[in-house]
Amino acid sequence: MGQSFRDLIVWQRAIQLTIDIYKLTANFPDAEKFGLTSQMRTSAVSVASNISEGYGRSTKGEYVQFVGHARGSCSELETQIVIAKALGFGTPSNLDSAEGLCKDVGRLLGALMKSLRPNHPQSQSPEGPNSPSHPPYSPSVPKSLSPRAPSPSVPKSLSPRAPSPSVPKSLSPSTPPERP
Repeated sequence: MGQSFRDLIVWQRAIQLTIDIYKLTANFPDAEKFGLTSQMRTSAVSVASNISEGYGRSTKGEYVQFVGHARGSCSELETQIVIAKALGFGTPSNLDSAEGLCKDVGRLLGALMKSLRPNHPQSQSPEGPNSPSHPPYSPSVPKSLSPRAPSPSVPKSLSPRAPSPSVPKSLSPSTPPERP
């Protein structure tokens, strides 16, 4: 690894992303000064800032944590770019360019995180993790948490489809109510 966070390609690209976002948002409507403009600028600044702050921390675990924060801010910024596109703010070419750079930074952050994890071959490399491409982390939902999975803790007798044993048959919706 280099002598400074400034040597990291991911930090250099995050700085370029921040500059691009500032230029892009300069032409947003004045009504967005404290809305989307501010949010996009804050997210962009946060990406590079978290990379450098993590680099300056005392443990590798803290570094990974701050790189994770940077990646979260990058994802946040990508979402805000999508919103800006939908609202017609900025030129399509500038928005596409910012979105592409944002995705590149996200991939680099993923590669950096992977390289910093213990027992990863690249974490031993002095060159650092900035050149390989790594797909973004996408959490998978366990089948037990899937909305279609049956809940193992609810007995069949309490299932909404099962008739309730405490309701008299005369009040059951399948039979019409008796009239006196």
